[in-house]
Amino acid sequence: MFNVGDLIIYSTHGLCKIDEISEKTFGDVTKLYYIMHPVTDANLTISIPVDSEQAVMLSILEKEDAKRLLQSFEEPGIEWIEDIKKRTKKYKSLIDKGDRKVISQVLNTLMRKEIEAKVKNIRMSDQDRKLLTYLQNIMFEELAASLDTSYEDISNKVTDIISQKV
Repeated sequence: MFNVGDLIIYSTHGLCKIDEISEKTFGDVTKLYYIMHPVTDANLTISIPVDSEQAVMLSILEKEDAKRLLQSFEEPGIEWIEDIKKRTKKYKSLIDKGDRKVISQVLNTLMRKEIEAKVKNIRMSDQDRKLLTYLQNIMFEELAASLDTSYEDISNKVTDIISQKV
């Protein structure tokens, strides 16, 4: 169980801060809820049952784990699947499992393909672009929080690492 003040990764909103834990009643059912907000949007309040099985909520990475994850961008990403429908389905299924190492590999591959597309002066597909932006937001926010730095610093470091490998 998380505590008030904890920073967590919530699957659909990324880095969130738990503001309170309280009981709420909907219909005839009373449950304990995490009340939180994304760190990038203090005006958005999210309520998730503490016992929710659908919501993916993870503690942010420890500093050493974050450093290892950052270094993983030096390695190749995952296999590129040419068929966009198969690629989107496969990548989303990998992401949904919540394994940060695998998510970083998907992000790594998408970032490499973005660089290649820019060099060839072609446009990435909208699906790839949306997934890339989503993963960058969540992963870079978490790495920045874990390493006590900024989103921009992490974005620049990862981009530099990948650019040297393409």
